[in-house]
Amino acid sequence: MNILLVDDEFVMLEQLEMMLQNKFPKWNIYTAIDASQALTKAKEHKIHLAFLDIKLPGKSGLDLGKELKDIHAQIDLVIITAYQYFDYAKQSVRIGAIDFLTKPIIENELNHVLNKYESISSYSPPINDALIYIQDHFSNRITLSDVAKHVHCNATYISRRFTEEVGINFNEYLTNYRIEMSKQYLISHMDWAISQIAEKVGFSSQHYFSTIFRKVVHVSPKEYRERELAS
Repeated sequence: MNILLVDDEFVMLEQLEMMLQNKFPKWNIYTAIDASQALTKAKEHKIHLAFLDIKLPGKSGLDLGKELKDIHAQIDLVIITAYQYFDYAKQSVRIGAIDFLTKPIIENELNHVLNKYESISSYSPPINDALIYIQDHFSNRITLSDVAKHVHCNATYISRRFTEEVGINFNEYLTNYRIEMSKQYLISHMDWAISQIAEKVGFSSQHYFSTIFRKVVHVSPKEYRERELAS
C-alpha cells in the first residue's frame, strides 16, 4: 500500500512515519509538508491512505482531502489536529474521512485506526494483490477474470482462495466495497445525484444500485444521506 503523510511539523512527520513503518514495514510511505507537495505526490503515486493535518500552510487539510478524493476516489483519509473540536470531526466525516486523530498521536489510538489494514496484510500475496486491485478499480465493470489476470492466477483458483481467506466470495466483497464507497460519496459529495453516485461506484443503473443499497444498509441512499446529515 502507498501511504501519504502531510504535516508541516517535521517532528510529527518523523514520528508518524516511524510508527507506521514499525507496524507495516512493507508499506510505501510518502511525506509532504503542504498541500502543494501532497498533490504532486498523489499525482505521481496511487495513494491508498492519507494522514492529513488540518492546519497546513496555505490550504487546510480538509480542503486538501477533497482534492485528494478527486484524484483517488477510493483513498482513505485520516484527519489529524491539535484541536478537539466537534466541528472539525463533523467536517472530516463529510469529506469522507474514515477517522479523526488528535495530537499528540497516541500509538494505541493510531493502531485502532490501522486495525482494518491488518487483515489485508495477513492475506496471501495473490489475495492481497486482488483486494488492492478491487479497491483501485471498483468503479469499473471488473470481473473475477480481470482480477485473476492481474494477479497472474487461474480464475478458479483465485475464486476458491478468495472465499477461503476473505470469508465471502469475490462478488459479495466487490458489492460490499462499492456500497461502502457510495456511503462516503453520499456525504462528501452533496452535489452528486444518486444516479451519479451509482455510476461512480460501478453499478449499471440507479435502480439496481438503490435496490442493493437498501438490502445492505436497510435504508435507501436518499434516506441514508438525510439521516447522516441530520446527526
